[in-house]
Amino acid sequence: MSGTILEPGQIEAAASKPPFTNLPPRDLFALRSERLTKLAEDHPLADYLRLLAGVCQAQQQVLDNPPASAPLDPARTRECFKHAMPPLAADTLVREGAWLPLLDAWLDAFTVPDNLSVIAAVDQLRRADSGQRKAWAVALISGQYDSLPPALVPFLGAALQLAWTHWLLQLDLSDLREREDQTLCPCCGAPPMAGVIRHRGQLNGLRYLVCSLCACEWHYVRLKCSHCRSTKKLDYLHFEGSPNGIKAEACPECNGYLKQLYLELAPDGESLSADLATLDLDLLLADQGYNRQAPNLLLAPGNEE
Repeated sequence: MSGTILEPGQIEAAASKPPFTNLPPRDLFALRSERLTKLAEDHPLADYLRLLAGVCQAQQQVLDNPPASAPLDPARTRECFKHAMPPLAADTLVREGAWLPLLDAWLDAFTVPDNLSVIAAVDQLRRADSGQRKAWAVALISGQYDSLPPALVPFLGAALQLAWTHWLLQLDLSDLREREDQTLCPCCGAPPMAGVIRHRGQLNGLRYLVCSLCACEWHYVRLKCSHCRSTKKLDYLHFEGSPNGIKAEACPECNGYLKQLYLELAPDGESLSADLATLDLDLLLADQGYNRQAPNLLLAPGNEE
Protein backbone atom coordinates (compact mmCIF):
# COMPACT_ATOMS: atom_id res chain seq x y z
CA MET A 1 0.00 0.00 0.00
CA SER A 2 1.51 3.32 -1.09
CA GLY A 3 0.91 6.73 0.36
CA THR A 4 2.38 10.16 0.96
CA ILE A 5 4.67 10.52 3.97
CA LEU A 6 4.30 13.90 5.62
CA GLU A 7 7.26 15.61 7.25
CA PRO A 8 6.77 16.95 10.81
CA GLY A 9 6.22 20.51 9.61
CA GLN A 10 3.62 19.36 7.09
CA ILE A 11 1.81 17.37 9.75
CA GLU A 12 1.59 20.43 11.98
CA ALA A 13 0.35 22.57 9.09
CA ALA A 14 -2.31 20.02 8.15
CA ALA A 15 -3.47 19.74 11.75
CA SER A 16 -3.71 23.51 12.21
CA LYS A 17 -5.42 24.33 8.91
CA PRO A 18 -8.94 25.58 9.62
CA PRO A 19 -11.84 23.80 7.93
CA PHE A 20 -13.07 25.19 4.63
CA THR A 21 -16.73 24.64 5.54
CA ASN A 22 -18.79 24.48 8.71
CA LEU A 23 -22.16 22.75 8.88
CA PRO A 24 -24.99 24.54 10.68
CA PRO A 25 -26.05 23.13 14.05
CA ARG A 26 -29.02 20.78 14.02
CA ASP A 27 -30.94 23.21 16.20
CA LEU A 28 -30.21 26.13 13.85
CA PHE A 29 -33.82 27.22 13.43
CA ALA A 30 -34.53 26.96 17.15
CA LEU A 31 -31.53 29.20 17.80
CA ARG A 32 -32.80 31.69 15.22
CA SER A 33 -36.27 31.66 16.75
CA GLU A 34 -34.89 32.26 20.22
CA ARG A 35 -32.64 35.07 19.02
CA LEU A 36 -35.42 36.77 17.03
CA THR A 37 -37.69 36.67 20.07
CA LYS A 38 -34.99 38.30 22.19
CA LEU A 39 -34.17 40.93 19.58
CA ALA A 40 -37.86 41.82 19.26
CA GLU A 41 -37.86 43.33 22.75
CA ASP A 42 -38.28 47.11 22.41
CA HIS A 43 -37.50 46.87 18.67
CA PRO A 44 -39.37 49.08 16.15
CA LEU A 45 -40.07 45.95 14.07
CA ALA A 46 -41.04 43.80 17.05
CA ASP A 47 -44.14 42.29 15.44
CA TYR A 48 -42.22 41.37 12.30
CA LEU A 49 -39.38 39.77 14.26
CA ARG A 50 -41.84 37.78 16.39
CA LEU A 51 -43.62 36.59 13.25
CA LEU A 52 -40.32 35.30 11.88
CA ALA A 53 -39.52 33.69 15.22
CA GLY A 54 -42.65 31.60 14.69
CA VAL A 55 -41.57 30.86 11.12
CA CYS A 56 -38.23 29.54 12.40
CA GLN A 57 -39.88 27.54 15.16
CA ALA A 58 -41.95 25.69 12.53
CA GLN A 59 -38.78 25.12 10.49
CA GLN A 60 -37.17 23.42 13.48
CA GLN A 61 -40.22 21.23 14.09
CA VAL A 62 -40.04 19.86 10.55
CA LEU A 63 -36.25 19.54 10.57
CA ASP A 64 -36.54 17.40 13.70
CA ASN A 65 -39.28 15.24 12.15
CA PRO A 66 -39.04 15.53 8.35
CA PRO A 67 -41.63 13.95 6.07
CA ALA A 68 -40.74 10.87 4.05
CA SER A 69 -39.06 11.88 0.82
CA ALA A 70 -36.74 10.52 -1.84
CA PRO A 71 -33.10 10.46 -0.67
CA LEU A 72 -30.35 12.40 -2.39
CA ASP A 73 -28.97 10.68 -5.47
CA PRO A 74 -25.55 9.37 -4.32
CA ALA A 75 -24.27 9.07 -7.90
CA ARG A 76 -25.11 12.71 -8.60
CA THR A 77 -23.49 13.78 -5.35
CA ARG A 78 -20.28 11.90 -6.17
CA GLU A 79 -20.11 13.45 -9.63
CA CYS A 80 -20.63 16.92 -8.20
CA PHE A 81 -17.79 16.46 -5.72
CA LYS A 82 -15.59 15.00 -8.47
CA HIS A 83 -16.09 18.00 -10.76
CA ALA A 84 -16.10 20.67 -8.01
CA MET A 85 -19.77 21.46 -8.53
CA PRO A 86 -22.27 22.19 -5.72
CA PRO A 87 -23.94 18.88 -4.77
CA LEU A 88 -27.16 20.68 -3.82
CA ALA A 89 -27.28 23.00 -6.83
CA ALA A 90 -30.26 25.24 -6.13
CA ASP A 91 -30.99 26.15 -9.74
CA THR A 92 -31.49 22.45 -10.53
CA LEU A 93 -33.11 21.02 -7.41
CA VAL A 94 -35.63 23.84 -7.10
CA ARG A 95 -37.13 22.82 -10.45
CA GLU A 96 -37.26 19.12 -9.58
CA GLY A 97 -39.60 19.68 -6.69
CA ALA A 98 -38.25 17.28 -4.06
CA TRP A 99 -38.55 20.18 -1.61
CA LEU A 100 -42.34 20.41 -1.96
CA PRO A 101 -43.14 17.83 0.79
CA LEU A 102 -41.09 19.95 3.20
CA LEU A 103 -43.11 23.00 2.21
CA ASP A 104 -46.35 21.16 3.00
CA ALA A 105 -44.91 19.94 6.28
CA TRP A 106 -43.86 23.48 7.18
CA LEU A 107 -47.33 24.82 6.34
CA ASP A 108 -48.83 22.23 8.69
CA ALA A 109 -46.38 23.09 11.47
CA PHE A 110 -46.63 26.88 11.24
CA THR A 111 -49.00 28.52 13.69
CA VAL A 112 -50.60 31.30 11.64
CA PRO A 113 -51.03 34.46 13.71
CA ASP A 114 -54.24 36.48 13.74
CA ASN A 115 -53.11 38.78 10.96
CA LEU A 116 -55.16 39.09 7.78
CA SER A 117 -52.19 39.63 5.45
CA VAL A 118 -50.31 36.64 6.87
CA ILE A 119 -53.44 34.46 6.72
CA ALA A 120 -53.98 35.42 3.07
CA ALA A 121 -50.33 34.80 2.11
CA VAL A 122 -50.17 31.38 3.77
CA ASP A 123 -53.51 30.41 2.21
CA GLN A 124 -52.29 31.49 -1.24
CA LEU A 125 -49.17 29.37 -0.84
CA ARG A 126 -51.20 26.43 0.46
CA ARG A 127 -53.66 26.51 -2.46
CA ALA A 128 -51.05 26.91 -5.23
CA ASP A 129 -50.30 23.85 -7.35
CA SER A 130 -46.80 22.40 -7.67
CA GLY A 131 -46.10 24.20 -10.95
CA GLN A 132 -46.92 27.60 -9.48
CA ARG A 133 -44.93 26.87 -6.34
CA LYS A 134 -41.90 25.90 -8.41
CA ALA A 135 -42.21 29.03 -10.55
CA TRP A 136 -42.32 31.23 -7.46
CA ALA A 137 -39.39 29.36 -5.92
CA VAL A 138 -37.28 29.71 -9.08
CA ALA A 139 -37.97 33.46 -9.04
CA LEU A 140 -37.04 33.74 -5.37
CA ILE A 141 -33.84 31.71 -5.68
CA SER A 142 -32.73 33.80 -8.66
CA GLY A 143 -33.56 37.11 -7.00
CA GLN A 144 -36.43 37.98 -9.35
CA TYR A 145 -38.65 39.37 -6.60
CA ASP A 146 -41.01 41.08 -9.06
CA SER A 147 -42.09 37.64 -10.29
CA LEU A 148 -43.77 36.54 -7.06
CA PRO A 149 -46.09 38.16 -4.51
CA PRO A 150 -43.91 39.91 -1.91
CA ALA A 151 -46.07 38.63 0.96
CA LEU A 152 -45.10 35.04 0.09
CA VAL A 153 -41.35 35.59 0.35
CA PRO A 154 -40.72 34.81 4.05
CA PHE A 155 -42.93 31.71 3.99
CA LEU A 156 -41.70 30.26 0.72
CA GLY A 157 -38.15 31.23 1.68
CA ALA A 158 -38.53 29.41 4.99
CA ALA A 159 -39.56 26.20 3.22
CA LEU A 160 -36.62 26.42 0.83
CA GLN A 161 -34.16 27.04 3.67
CA LEU A 162 -35.64 24.10 5.53
CA ALA A 163 -35.30 21.72 2.56
CA TRP A 164 -31.73 22.66 1.68
CA THR A 165 -30.56 22.61 5.30
CA HIS A 166 -32.19 19.20 5.73
CA TRP A 167 -30.27 17.90 2.70
CA LEU A 168 -27.02 19.60 3.71
CA LEU A 169 -27.00 17.87 7.08
CA GLN A 170 -27.09 14.52 5.26
CA LEU A 171 -23.90 15.24 3.30
CA ASP A 172 -20.34 14.24 4.03
CA LEU A 173 -18.33 17.29 2.98
CA SER A 174 -14.92 15.67 3.39
CA ASP A 175 -14.60 15.41 -0.40
CA LEU A 176 -15.51 19.04 -1.00
CA ARG A 177 -12.66 20.85 -2.72
CA GLU A 178 -11.63 24.22 -1.41
CA ARG A 179 -11.43 26.94 -4.04
CA GLU A 180 -9.93 30.38 -3.64
CA ASP A 181 -12.31 33.33 -3.97
CA GLN A 182 -15.42 31.16 -3.55
CA THR A 183 -18.09 33.88 -3.65
CA LEU A 184 -21.05 31.48 -3.90
CA CYS A 185 -21.92 28.61 -1.57
CA PRO A 186 -19.84 25.54 -2.48
CA CYS A 187 -22.71 23.26 -1.43
CA CYS A 188 -25.71 24.79 -3.22
CA GLY A 189 -24.43 27.71 -5.31
CA ALA A 190 -26.54 30.34 -3.54
CA PRO A 191 -25.07 33.72 -2.56
CA PRO A 192 -24.07 34.51 1.02
CA MET A 193 -26.50 36.22 3.38
CA ALA A 194 -23.80 37.62 5.66
CA GLY A 195 -20.32 37.03 6.99
CA VAL A 196 -19.40 35.80 10.46
CA ILE A 197 -16.12 36.71 12.15
CA ARG A 198 -15.25 33.85 14.52
CA HIS A 199 -13.60 34.53 17.88
CA ARG A 200 -12.64 31.24 19.49
CA GLY A 201 -10.06 28.49 19.16
CA GLN A 202 -8.71 27.50 15.78
CA LEU A 203 -11.19 29.76 13.97
CA ASN A 204 -10.39 32.91 15.94
CA GLY A 205 -10.33 35.93 13.64
CA LEU A 206 -11.43 34.02 10.53
CA ARG A 207 -14.33 35.06 8.36
CA TYR A 208 -16.89 32.58 7.11
CA LEU A 209 -19.63 33.46 4.66
CA VAL A 210 -23.08 32.15 5.58
CA CYS A 211 -25.23 30.74 2.77
CA SER A 212 -28.60 32.40 2.35
CA LEU A 213 -30.21 29.07 1.45
CA CYS A 214 -28.64 26.02 3.10
CA ALA A 215 -26.81 27.87 5.94
CA CYS A 216 -23.46 26.25 5.14
CA GLU A 217 -20.49 28.41 6.14
CA TRP A 218 -17.36 28.59 4.02
CA HIS A 219 -14.06 30.33 4.65
CA TYR A 220 -13.42 33.57 2.78
CA VAL A 221 -10.48 35.85 3.52
CA ARG A 222 -11.13 39.14 5.25
CA LEU A 223 -10.57 42.59 3.74
CA LYS A 224 -11.82 41.44 0.35
CA CYS A 225 -15.21 42.19 -1.19
CA SER A 226 -17.19 38.96 -1.37
CA HIS A 227 -19.01 40.21 -4.46
CA CYS A 228 -16.38 41.71 -6.80
CA ARG A 229 -13.27 40.48 -4.92
CA SER A 230 -11.81 43.98 -4.67
CA THR A 231 -9.48 44.84 -1.77
CA LYS A 232 -9.42 48.59 -2.38
CA LYS A 233 -10.57 51.01 0.33
CA LEU A 234 -13.21 48.80 1.89
CA ASP A 235 -15.17 50.64 4.56
CA TYR A 236 -16.83 49.17 7.66
CA LEU A 237 -20.00 50.98 8.67
CA HIS A 238 -22.04 50.47 11.83
CA PHE A 239 -24.01 52.30 14.49
CA GLU A 240 -22.02 53.16 17.59
CA GLY A 241 -23.11 51.21 20.62
CA SER A 242 -25.17 48.67 18.65
CA PRO A 243 -25.49 45.41 20.65
CA ASN A 244 -25.94 43.28 17.53
CA GLY A 245 -22.25 42.95 16.63
CA ILE A 246 -23.01 43.93 13.01
CA LYS A 247 -20.78 45.97 10.70
CA ALA A 248 -21.31 46.36 6.97
CA GLU A 249 -18.33 45.81 4.69
CA ALA A 250 -18.93 48.39 1.95
CA CYS A 251 -17.03 48.27 -1.34
CA PRO A 252 -16.51 51.45 -3.41
CA GLU A 253 -15.57 49.38 -6.48
CA CYS A 254 -18.97 47.67 -6.96
CA ASN A 255 -21.01 49.87 -4.57
CA GLY A 256 -22.15 46.73 -2.79
CA TYR A 257 -21.97 45.67 0.84
CA LEU A 258 -22.21 42.60 3.03
CA LYS A 259 -23.04 42.63 6.72
CA GLN A 260 -20.53 41.00 9.05
CA LEU A 261 -21.44 39.54 12.44
CA TYR A 262 -18.55 39.90 14.90
CA LEU A 263 -19.06 37.19 17.50
CA GLU A 264 -16.50 38.84 19.77
CA LEU A 265 -18.97 41.73 20.09
CA ALA A 266 -22.10 39.55 20.24
CA PRO A 267 -21.13 36.03 21.42
CA ASP A 268 -24.73 34.78 21.25
CA GLY A 269 -25.32 36.39 17.86
CA GLU A 270 -26.76 34.62 14.82
CA SER A 271 -26.42 35.98 11.31
CA LEU A 272 -29.99 35.82 9.95
CA SER A 273 -31.60 37.31 13.03
CA ALA A 274 -28.89 39.95 13.36
CA ASP A 275 -29.42 40.92 9.74
CA LEU A 276 -33.18 41.32 10.18
CA ALA A 277 -32.72 43.34 13.37
CA THR A 278 -30.41 45.85 11.65
CA LEU A 279 -32.49 46.93 8.65
CA ASP A 280 -31.88 50.54 9.73
CA LEU A 281 -28.26 50.00 8.70
CA ASP A 282 -29.47 48.96 5.23
CA LEU A 283 -31.38 52.24 4.97
CA LEU A 284 -28.27 54.21 5.93
CA LEU A 285 -26.18 52.39 3.33
CA ALA A 286 -28.81 52.92 0.64
CA ASP A 287 -28.77 56.65 1.39
CA GLN A 288 -25.00 56.58 0.84
CA GLY A 289 -25.37 54.93 -2.56
CA TYR A 290 -24.57 51.33 -1.64
CA ASN A 291 -26.58 48.38 -2.92
CA ARG A 292 -27.41 45.30 -0.90
CA GLN A 293 -25.93 42.25 -2.64
CA ALA A 294 -26.93 39.62 -0.08
CA PRO A 295 -30.41 38.06 -0.04
CA ASN A 296 -32.24 37.14 3.12
CA LEU A 297 -34.94 34.67 2.13
CA LEU A 298 -37.18 35.77 4.99
CA LEU A 299 -37.18 39.37 3.74
CA ALA A 300 -38.77 40.80 0.61
CA PRO A 301 -36.88 43.88 -0.62
CA GLY A 302 -39.08 46.92 -0.11
CA ASN A 303 -41.55 45.01 2.04
CA GLU A 304 -42.68 47.19 4.94
CA GLU A 305 -44.51 44.51 6.87
